[in-house]
Amino acid sequence: MFKSKKVLTLAIVMVLALSLVVTGCSNDAKDEEANSGNEKATTEKSGEKAEIDIFQFKVEIAKELEEAAKAYEEENPNVKINIQTVGGGDDYGAALKAAFQSGSEPDIFNVGGPQDIKDWMDKLEDLSDQPWVDKALEGVLSGATVDDKVYALPFNLEGYGFVYNTEIFKAAGIDAEKIVDFKSLEEAVKTLDKKIKDGELEEEFPLLESVFEFPAKETWITGLHTSNVALGQEFDSSIEAFNAEEVEFKYGDSLKKIIDLQADYSMHRDDKQKLNAVDYTTQAEEGIAIERVAIIQQGNWVYGLVEGVDEEVAEKLDILPIPLEGGKEDSIPVGVPMHWVVNKDSDDAVKDAAKDFLNWLYTSEKGKEYVVNEFHFIPPLTGYEDLEVGDPLGRAVSRYAEAGKTTPWVFMGYPTAWGMEGLGNNIQKYLSGEFTWEQVISESQAQWKEMR
Repeated sequence: MFKSKKVLTLAIVMVLALSLVVTGCSNDAKDEEANSGNEKATTEKSGEKAEIDIFQFKVEIAKELEEAAKAYEEENPNVKINIQTVGGGDDYGAALKAAFQSGSEPDIFNVGGPQDIKDWMDKLEDLSDQPWVDKALEGVLSGATVDDKVYALPFNLEGYGFVYNTEIFKAAGIDAEKIVDFKSLEEAVKTLDKKIKDGELEEEFPLLESVFEFPAKETWITGLHTSNVALGQEFDSSIEAFNAEEVEFKYGDSLKKIIDLQADYSMHRDDKQKLNAVDYTTQAEEGIAIERVAIIQQGNWVYGLVEGVDEEVAEKLDILPIPLEGGKEDSIPVGVPMHWVVNKDSDDAVKDAAKDFLNWLYTSEKGKEYVVNEFHFIPPLTGYEDLEVGDPLGRAVSRYAEAGKTTPWVFMGYPTAWGMEGLGNNIQKYLSGEFTWEQVISESQAQWKEMR
């Protein structure tokens, strides 16, 4: 069960791992002209319909979120919810900006941490008076709080590392509990690679062809998540990263080893530029989910995708640390991945309905069932003590958190677009041979200063 003791432990972890409070930006006045001709209905109380447009990034819960919305509509027949999902291999941030620029502004959308809050402040409704605020675990609202006002509801708590197939490891004679640093991980990878090449695992795992699948096309994976393993030990929090004028890359050489290990033991080890065409689907649904690869760098959110392909494989998964040589090598990054926000310029009746839906989703008994059992989220609020975090990846994240083996998510404090369009693209150039690693570091440092 997801006991209250676990909630407390996660709360303590989040106090240390998450960012503090962003200093404020003021809201601009409502743009009346942009909202002229808005035919969304007024209020539930008046009997007229309220129509909510949601623009969200989490592809892993797209179907389940639709189902939750239908359940809410059944209880609230005067409300209609439209959901558009953009994520995975697509750039959610760019798509969101395009939606606003086109005049099709969503009523509920997603933002990250301090940098996103600053960038979108002119559109954010103050949610400080919402019922869920008092239920938030300590620390989880810090990245969305400005001048003591809360502007966003955290999605959940997430953690990521090297997601691996426990049965493949057992068949190869590898004891995952002995993988506690980069050296022991490298040794395990070499052992597994040899057994795959020698055909020793072919009978039990006929599709297994490489240790890793490394999706360098997805710069959110490389430029944000992989880099955070290193920068999450250079900066103490997303706020510190947000306030930093420069990035040192204190653990730059260790970051290179993490990238090289995945590239060197992938299917494209002999032509690494091909890694730049490998996407999230290839890595997850067409990789670890069919047991074509043994390890991928991902988080507990990938469980639902794998389960959708093969439930038995999904139950075999667990998480290894991404060991940063010279830093913490036995930990995983844990944090709040994204937030729900309400567009302050939406019609008042629509805003009321949007707030009510979010509150229903995270605090009603039916909504909480979706959050835990369908979304496979680790809840960011109290009140879930009787609900079990049922999937093995969610339990793995909880296990690391309870042991205090976590590092913060600081990529929410990177300069806008730096992680994906700067560092992520530079890593692609490294894999294609266009850049040396030294050029990756120097170019990324210069881009940080410029984009900051």
